[in-house]
Amino acid sequence: MADATPLRFDRVHYEPSLPPAIPRQRQLDEAAALHESLHGAPLLDLFLEGGDEAAWLCAGLSRNVLRDLRRGRWVVQDNLDLHGYTRDEARDQFAAFISSCIARGHHCVRIVHGKGLRSPGREPVLKKLVLGWLSQKREVLAFCQARPSDGGAGAVIVLLAR
Repeated sequence: MADATPLRFDRVHYEPSLPPAIPRQRQLDEAAALHESLHGAPLLDLFLEGGDEAAWLCAGLSRNVLRDLRRGRWVVQDNLDLHGYTRDEARDQFAAFISSCIARGHHCVRIVHGKGLRSPGREPVLKKLVLGWLSQKREVLAFCQARPSDGGAGAVIVLLAR
């Protein structure tokens, strides 16, 4: 080792730091969930009673709650009319309306989604979406089709938690 010469390091090895990680899979998952909620098939939680009348009841509540809601035992405290809105606009209006009703302490509200008479194929597009959105909200205890005097098949009466 007596004849060994020390190495000279006249160059500095530099490794640039890696850029911050971007959670691409999370972004893809959130985009897929949003698309599914807006354009997906109706949820299995929805069921039809008495023909084509849509109704839903939160698990653990008495069937009497749904019966009373159908009979109009609660006073409708606020309304939302979604006529003329696109899917995305209706979703935004729906979310804002539910939030504002809960903030104001409203317990029973009506959402008018229309019958789809001017939709392509005369299918009620917003009706299916609104029913799906309602069944996904934790604040919603029950909902049913409105009585004929309140909008019939073009509206839904919603019971919100206090």
